[in-house]
Amino acid sequence: MTEKSAKPQITSTSRRTFLGAGLALGGAAIAGNTARAAQGEDVILEKQAWSQYLGDGVDARPYGHPSEFEKDVVRRDVAWLTADPVSSVNFTPLHELDGIITPNGLCFERHHAGIAEVDPSKHRLMINGLVDKPLVFTMQDLKRFPRRNHVYFLECAANSGMEWRGAQLNGCQFTHGMVHNVMYTGVPLKYLLEEAGVKTNGKWVMPEGADASAMTRSIPMFKALEDCLVAFKMNGEALRPEQGYPLRLVVPGWEGNMWVKWLRRIEVGDEPWHHREETSKYTDLLENGKARRFTWEMDAKSVITNPSPQAPLLHSKGQTVITGVAWSGRGTIERVDVSLDGGKNWRPARIDGPSLDKSIHRFYYDFDWDGSPLLLQSRAMDSTGYVQPTKAELRAVRGTNSIYHNNGIQTWHVMANGEVENVEVS
Repeated sequence: MTEKSAKPQITSTSRRTFLGAGLALGGAAIAGNTARAAQGEDVILEKQAWSQYLGDGVDARPYGHPSEFEKDVVRRDVAWLTADPVSSVNFTPLHELDGIITPNGLCFERHHAGIAEVDPSKHRLMINGLVDKPLVFTMQDLKRFPRRNHVYFLECAANSGMEWRGAQLNGCQFTHGMVHNVMYTGVPLKYLLEEAGVKTNGKWVMPEGADASAMTRSIPMFKALEDCLVAFKMNGEALRPEQGYPLRLVVPGWEGNMWVKWLRRIEVGDEPWHHREETSKYTDLLENGKARRFTWEMDAKSVITNPSPQAPLLHSKGQTVITGVAWSGRGTIERVDVSLDGGKNWRPARIDGPSLDKSIHRFYYDFDWDGSPLLLQSRAMDSTGYVQPTKAELRAVRGTNSIYHNNGIQTWHVMANGEVENVEVS
C-alpha cells in the first residue's frame, strides 16, 4: 500500500461465529462523552444489596479468586485446531488484561500429553552426559543454590500460525494468545552445570520432561550458560501444574517449546539430537519445500488488544484509548507506532510501565474518535533496530507453508458501530 492509496482494500471481513460466547459483542452503545451529568434516574442513586448486608469473612476464601463479575475472563480453546485436548492449546485472554504481568491462572497452556501431576517429594532432576560428575538433585537440593528473579515472556512459535494464509480467527485471544509474561524464580542453569563439570566437548544440552510425552529439545551450550533458569516459582508462587510444576526450564526470548515443563533431566552432548520436536515439528517450511531449522529466537511483535474483535468500542465517538502489547526475544521494545488507516500513516504510541529485557511491554495511544471506521495496526521496533514486518513482507520471503514464527503486523477493522473484525489490507 502506498501513501497515495485512497482507501485500504479489505480482503477478509467475515466474522467467525463458531468461536461462540467468547466473541460476543454485548452491551449497548453509550454516549461519546467520557462522563455523564448526574440524572435523577441514575443507578448511583439506587441502594444496592452489597451496601446493606455483611459480606464473606476472611475465612471464606483461603485462596483468592476473581469477582464473579469477571467469570468470563478465562483461557479459551478452539476445538478444531487439534485432535484431542490432551495434546492441545488454550489461549490467554489478552483483550481482558492490562499492564505487563499475566495472572497465573490465565497463562496459556500447550500440552503434548496432558497435565502431569507430579509429587515434588518424588521429583528429581538429573544432569548427565558429557560431565565430570553426573548428579541427581531433589527439589530441596535445588533451592539451596543462589536464585534469581526475572520477568520474561513465553511465546509458542505457533502463535498467530493460523493467520499465515489470511485472516482467520476473530479475536486477539485466538490470533495472539499463545503468549504470557510472568516473573520466574529459579536457579541459573549454569550453576548446576558448573556443579556437574561440563567436559570440553560439551556443546549442547538436551532438557527432558517427566510427562508422558517426554518432551526434549536441543539447546546450544552458550544459551544454557547465558540466561536459562531452572524455575520453580512464577509470580511469587509455585508453578501451576499446567505450567510444569514443580520444575520447568526458562529459555528467555526463545520459542516456548524449548521451555521444557516437568523438567527431570538435562543431558550434555557434543551435537544437537534432532529429536521429534526439532525435525517433524518446530521447523519453518518454506515455499520451495525446504525448512529453516534452529529458528529459536522470537522476533519483535505487537498486537492491539483493545479495541479488538472480543473487545469492541462501546461508545459512538469521543475520547478513546487504544492499548496493546509488544515484545522481542532479542531485547527490549524501543518504540511502538500505531496506525488508524491500515498502515498509510503512523503515530508514536506511549510505552508505559517497566521496559525489561525479553519481556512484554504495554503501549497506549489516546485519541478523539470521530465515529468513522478504522483500520488499526501496531508496529514494534526492538533495541536491536529490528522493525516488525507486514504480513506481505513475511510471505514474500517465506511463503505460507509454515505455521511458526509469524510476527506480521495485525489489522483490526473497527466499524462505525464499534464492532471489530480481523482483516487484512492490501
